[in-house]
Amino acid sequence: MAELGASTSAPGRRPLYRARLARMLDHNADTRSLFLRIEEGARLAVVPGQFISILLKLSDETRVRPYTIASAHEKATDEFEICFNRVPGGAGVSYLFERKLGDVLEFTGPFGAFTMERPPERECIFIAEGTAIAPIRPMIHRALKAARPSPLHLLYAAPDEEHLLYRGEIAAWAAAGLDYAPLVAPAVGLYDRIVAEAERRWVAADAERAREFYVCGVGKGVLRLRDLLRGAGYERRAVRYEQW
Repeated sequence: MAELGASTSAPGRRPLYRARLARMLDHNADTRSLFLRIEEGARLAVVPGQFISILLKLSDETRVRPYTIASAHEKATDEFEICFNRVPGGAGVSYLFERKLGDVLEFTGPFGAFTMERPPERECIFIAEGTAIAPIRPMIHRALKAARPSPLHLLYAAPDEEHLLYRGEIAAWAAAGLDYAPLVAPAVGLYDRIVAEAERRWVAADAERAREFYVCGVGKGVLRLRDLLRGAGYERRAVRYEQW
């Protein structure tokens, strides 16, 4: 049985794999998860935070777009989840919304440098908004599986409650010791609120600078968070981020 992993072949020479749509889940009116089962007996070895590149066969062209693996896998698996939302004018994501059970998608990967190779050994903060929880979700699963988990925090923001995804799962994480801080605010100004909350909790509150951060989101607000934390004295390598 073939096992697919991040270091199996060089960039540009990745084999192409096929995965069949096994099931789907609508989180809300514009956000969906697809659960894909790899064909031909292959299995996917995934590091939390990695993504695959899917071929989107539109009517006039084929596009290649990255989608984060949102499910957690400590062992190689033949089924995985991607999560996405509609965007104005997004032909690629519209193509995914049109897929039916049993349809086949082709992809390469996994890829990515925004990853968690092993559980953190010190206090760790995760910051995400909307569907950017996708790479953070498997990271938290890995962190909570440590024999003695470090203090873990999740600051998760969205414009309304419906767009805070995986709420039941996050409640279970909180019961297991995760410090969860949901933040609901209008889309305009959302990152102002996220930056202000991060500054209040992990910059102004104390002089501790040994924490590590995983930050994922859309647009320049991610860079504002990066610059805030690094400018406050956190090590450059301790502030990992991915800007969508």
